[in-house]
Amino acid sequence: MSASLELPVVDAFAGVPAPPEDPLALMDEIDRLKVEKDATILAHYYVDGEIQDIADVSGDSLQLARAATKVTSGTIVFAGVHFMGESAKILNPEKRVLMPDLLAGCSLADSCPAPALKAFQDNLRAEGRQFETVAYINTTAAVKALCDWIVTSGNAREIIERVPADKEILFVPDQHLGRYLMEVTGRPMILWPGSCMVHEVFSIQDLLRAKRNNPKAVVIAHPECPRNVLEHADVIGGTEKMKKHVSAIAEPTTFLVATEANMIHPLHKAAPQHTFIPVPGIMTSTGETCACNRCPHMARNTLQKVRDCLRDGRPEITWQPYFDDARDVLIRSLLQ
Repeated sequence: MSASLELPVVDAFAGVPAPPEDPLALMDEIDRLKVEKDATILAHYYVDGEIQDIADVSGDSLQLARAATKVTSGTIVFAGVHFMGESAKILNPEKRVLMPDLLAGCSLADSCPAPALKAFQDNLRAEGRQFETVAYINTTAAVKALCDWIVTSGNAREIIERVPADKEILFVPDQHLGRYLMEVTGRPMILWPGSCMVHEVFSIQDLLRAKRNNPKAVVIAHPECPRNVLEHADVIGGTEKMKKHVSAIAEPTTFLVATEANMIHPLHKAAPQHTFIPVPGIMTSTGETCACNRCPHMARNTLQKVRDCLRDGRPEITWQPYFDDARDVLIRSLLQ
């Protein structure tokens, strides 16, 4: 009698991605885990609307930085990008700060590495230049530790006015926001050549076409957009200013929105009587219109990752030595 041949068991589903989980079930699980883990969820306006809906607080960078200091739970889950999680930890050193995905970075923050900024500052000082460094909040904590002031699109003008008139201003990293602030404040600035990958790619051609197709539409644009976009804008402002502007208009209006496309979610919640149309982006490699008005880093945040980080207690933002210096400038700029 011959021995039977045992074949290896083959998993027919090996390497096949698991089917997506039901969003409503995920939301229910997240609500349960928030209580179980004593956690508060903060979400930026640029993450998916379903994450904003389950967050305890959603807002712009300034709102969320301030909200983080008022959290009473022991854990903060920050659905946003890495520098935001860093800021939440810096302002709450005693709390555990989790992020759904630590790889959610920022093209603006990447454009201004701390060693490069320090070398540039040292060269300016060697030339005898007297200056203060003002950094957009879209920077790493290591960069913030080298700066005198931190601004958001919501408080930038106010902070610029606090810089002594006898000092030059080195503004990092967003050249477009810096140029806009030069125009509205009258203060000359040394501009770092950085930009946001999302706001950099808006298509003027498609914006003008959208205006022709919607002749009564109002164009609202973020000041991170290049000048050629801002020249066609009726309203220029950060995300919270956009929200306040549309909320103050009762008559149904069509708005063309030149910022990250997920911003339409809080705009529609705040003012559902209006129609919001995202301005398309354009791929510089081919010139084709694309959906690149979505931030790929913000898109790394998903309901499943929010659930996972709540459940597993990781990934976590841990304290770094340079956080102490960054804490001083954040408190001075955002909380005082």
